[in-house]
Amino acid sequence: MVLTPGPNMIYLVSRSISQGRRAGLTSLAGVCLGFLAYLLAVSAGIATVFALVPEIYLAIKLAGAGYLLWLAWKAVRPGGRSAFGTQELAPDGPRKLFMMGFLTCLLNPKVAILYISLLPQFVDPARGHVGLQGLVLGLTQIAVGVAGNAFFIVTAGSVAGFFARHPLWQRLHRYAMGTALTGFAIRIATERTGPAVALP
Repeated sequence: MVLTPGPNMIYLVSRSISQGRRAGLTSLAGVCLGFLAYLLAVSAGIATVFALVPEIYLAIKLAGAGYLLWLAWKAVRPGGRSAFGTQELAPDGPRKLFMMGFLTCLLNPKVAILYISLLPQFVDPARGHVGLQGLVLGLTQIAVGVAGNAFFIVTAGSVAGFFARHPLWQRLHRYAMGTALTGFAIRIATERTGPAVALP
């Protein structure tokens, strides 16, 4: 999921290419805070609301699947761009970089789908406290997400240059990401389980 291009990756990579690694890492700190905000919201019982009103959960799940399919189409459509495509951006200060990273993550439907629809499918009430399982899964996702995005930030310039010199690899990257996003969309849309809720 971390490897698939979404608003977070596109913002972080574009900032790293246009303004340098330090700007990318500052933005990543804001993204990390956004991840934590989602984790706290889920831990506070938002899944309970979806369990009580399953229609809301179903609507969000289907909307999430549709959003992933839209991202997949953007990746594979004729003239589509890789997340590592270069573009010019005006430089921002550290505070704005941090806040934009935070808001990009907070308003990112892909992250909402991950915490509301995807991670709860791996929670098993038979294995113990559901809330603790969700917390461990969320913190694991944050660790993987931050590490993965940090790697993209550090290598963004080199990868962008490689893709600029090798259009075929850029096209293969787009199709691979489009295929992965489509797979996640189908998984989310067809999964029959509802959100797990914390045990009393």
